Amino acid sequence: MGDFDSAAIKDMIVSYGIQIVIAIVILIIGLWVVKIIQSGIRKGLEKKGTDPSLQGFTLSLTGMALKIMLVIAVISQLGVETTSFIAVLGAAGLAVGMALSGTLQNFAGGAMILIFKPFKVGDFIEAQGYSGSVSEIQIFVTILKTPDNKTIIIPNGGLSTGSLINYSAEPTRRVDWTFGIGYGDDANKAQEVIKGLLDADNRVMKDPAIFVEVSELADSSVNFATRAWVKAEDYWGVYFDMNKKVYEEFDKVGLNIPYPQMDVHVHKS
Repeated sequence: MGDFDSAAIKDMIVSYGIQIVIAIVILIIGLWVVKIIQSGIRKGLEKKGTDPSLQGFTLSLTGMALKIMLVIAVISQLGVETTSFIAVLGAAGLAVGMALSGTLQNFAGGAMILIFKPFKVGDFIEAQGYSGSVSEIQIFVTILKTPDNKTIIIPNGGLSTGSLINYSAEPTRRVDWTFGIGYGDDANKAQEVIKGLLDADNRVMKDPAIFVEVSELADSSVNFATRAWVKAEDYWGVYFDMNKKVYEEFDKVGLNIPYPQMDVHVHKS
């Protein structure tokens, strides 16, 4: 009886030892295969010119999925019932998912932003009531820097599903002004002055053409709608420079820039 038990134990040890060795071999080879697959995916993404942020996200997600499959294969080789293991893993995943529903929504939003690229790092955007330059796109949040150097952190969930304005999406932008002169001033001269200032600025594009026309006969002024196209990076420089130049040039040529006023007439009875 003792010899039988001893032989059975030896057989069991040999059997489990072989399973462990095979499991270790599967693990080593599996990790090597995962590394090769990830290397191939990386090269494919780089060849297509995929955004670096999306490359890192895709490689991390792929590596995680492949390693989970490898762990399940190793556990199965050791004789563990994988059906029960997967069921427990699924239940745990569901519980964690329910507890972190908001976080998962932001995760999904980050993935959508990286895939569809409504904006990229360096773009100036307006979204969720905030505006600024995109400093960083993370998996859960996007970080903006405002012109006055504030840091704004916006969750990706709302950012991916809400409306946003990307001011940097196009290479050119139209600059709009409204310049006013007083009633009685020479409208043709004002028009010539505005057009001349814009024509003299090398940052202003010639096509589409500059637009300067009377747009409104307001209470205290005759207003000119003024439009010009510039490169996106020149927008604010042209906008502010033109305001200053028009003010100075109008004063030189005798054109009045009006301000709200009221005439009071007194009648003696």
